[in-house]
Amino acid sequence: MAELHGPPDPEMSMAAALDAAAGALLTVWEAARERTTSRVSGAQLRAVMVVEQHDGINLRRLASRLDMLLSSASRLCDRLVAAGMLEREPGRLDRREISLHLTPEARRLLAELRDDRRDQIARILSGMTPQGRQALLRGMREFDEIARRQEAASAPVEPVPVRPDGLDDAHTLPAPREWPAGEPPVARTA
Repeated sequence: MAELHGPPDPEMSMAAALDAAAGALLTVWEAARERTTSRVSGAQLRAVMVVEQHDGINLRRLASRLDMLLSSASRLCDRLVAAGMLEREPGRLDRREISLHLTPEARRLLAELRDDRRDQIARILSGMTPQGRQALLRGMREFDEIARRQEAASAPVEPVPVRPDGLDDAHTLPAPREWPAGEPPVARTA
């Protein structure tokens, strides 16, 4: 019956073999994450990791990277601020925009997570041959490089915010004009 579907696709066979072989690595990864999630949820941990990668990210970009609704990402950030993991600060270009930054507590949490994972991985690596360790590292580095390239190629290009008044951050916006009572401003075109 397999003959009706043609020969197996070598890339898919390799993907299936790698998926099966990566089980132990994923188990180590998941166990470390579960020990960390006693303090934050899995979604909160993902958000903290995104903010670490993109310090100063705004809420809209964070929601996009987490594949969440903006309102859900906002509530998630509220909980992270309350837990002492995130700080909000007004954006540099637009004061209405909020930029997100990790607190020292969040940085400690991520360091503990990584130390836990590294300890477990080192224990497993110690049982491998030097050649096996080098081959694994070489393959994982190449895998990471290709994955990053593909992610960059498929990522939407985000426009650089430009202030509508043409001023830079060293200047302040002019004071808003006061309109006489009962006279709304009239829109004009150039």
